[in-house]
Amino acid sequence: MTSDESTPGAVLALTPLRQCGGFMIGSALFAVGSAPYFASWAGADVVNICYFVGAIFFTAAGLIQLLVSGPATVPAAGSGVMVRADWLSASTQFAGTILFNASTTAALMASGVVAQRQNVWSPDAAGSVAFLVSGALGLYALRAGTSPAPRDAQWWSAQINFVGCVAFGVSAVGSFVTRAGGTLDASVASIGTFIGALCFFAASAVLVPSAR
Repeated sequence: MTSDESTPGAVLALTPLRQCGGFMIGSALFAVGSAPYFASWAGADVVNICYFVGAIFFTAAGLIQLLVSGPATVPAAGSGVMVRADWLSASTQFAGTILFNASTTAALMASGVVAQRQNVWSPDAAGSVAFLVSGALGLYALRAGTSPAPRDAQWWSAQINFVGCVAFGVSAVGSFVTRAGGTLDASVASIGTFIGALCFFAASAVLVPSAR
């Protein structure tokens, strides 16, 4: 490590890159786990492990994003304060990653239908809702401030990220656990997760040049 790399500024400069890297690794694992024909080839246990490890990287990246998103509030007109949309988006997404940790961990152990509903599907659905809210808040923050032009990486990242959030929401609907113990629509659940993971990967990848 050189003297320049040991300065606080250099450490902070690496933080967005680590955030992007964490989301990209997590997204890649989710994409692999939900890829067409992968489950039939590798088995459910391997798929669940991919999701479990991927969720850990999501949470680590979400924490970094929350820490670098700035203060939670700013002074508002008069004597009040206003919650920043950027911080609210990051905190909501971080909460969603925690819920995905819960669902992917439970998926490794759940054996009964009730456990699958309560411990796997419920936090997965709640996490997907949190991601949707986070994505919408991210778009709002982008457009409420000095909105970047469509040619800017930040603009593209926000749009792609929101598409990924919608895809994860569709996946949660498809993965609903029925009374018989199956999923409502396994193909929709897998395709939604696959598309969402690719979108999250791309949303982070476009920011890598500026994150450096």
